[in-house]
Amino acid sequence: MARPHCCRRVEGKPVASVFKPAGIPARELDEIAMTLDEFEAVRLADLEGLYQEMAAEKMGVSRSTFSRIVDAAHRKIAEAIVNGKALKIEGGPVFERPRHRCGKCSAEWNGPPECPRCKETGNTRTPEEQPPARCGRRRRPGWGKP
Repeated sequence: MARPHCCRRVEGKPVASVFKPAGIPARELDEIAMTLDEFEAVRLADLEGLYQEMAAEKMGVSRSTFSRIVDAAHRKIAEAIVNGKALKIEGGPVFERPRHRCGKCSAEWNGPPECPRCKETGNTRTPEEQPPARCGRRRRPGWGKP
C-alpha cells in the first residue's frame, strides 16, 4: 500500500478550471484531469520562474516531490494540446491557505477583509504575515535531518 500524500500548499484556485480546444463542443472531447497541486507547480516553476528548490519550499514538499509533480503536469498539458483534449483542473492533496485571519478572534476565511465571526475590520492578517500551514501527517523526530 502506498504512503498517503502530505498536504501541499497552493495559493488559490485557477481563474478558469476547464480549458478546451476552440470550435469543438466539450461533450465531444476526452478530458484530462490535472490536480490543484500540479497547477500550482506549473504556476510557480513556469509563470513565476522560481527554481525548483524555492517552489518546493512554497508548496511544503521536497524538491524531488516537486519535480515529480511538475513533470506530471507538463505531460498532462502536452497531451491535452497535442491530442486536442479538454484539461480540467480540480482536487488533489492540497491545503488552501486562508486569505484572512482575524487578530481579535482568530477566525480564518476567504473573501472580504471583514471578519465573518466578530465583524472586525482592519485587524486581519494576510497569508504572508501568517506562519506556514502544516499538513496533518506526523513525522518521527529526526526525519529529514542529516
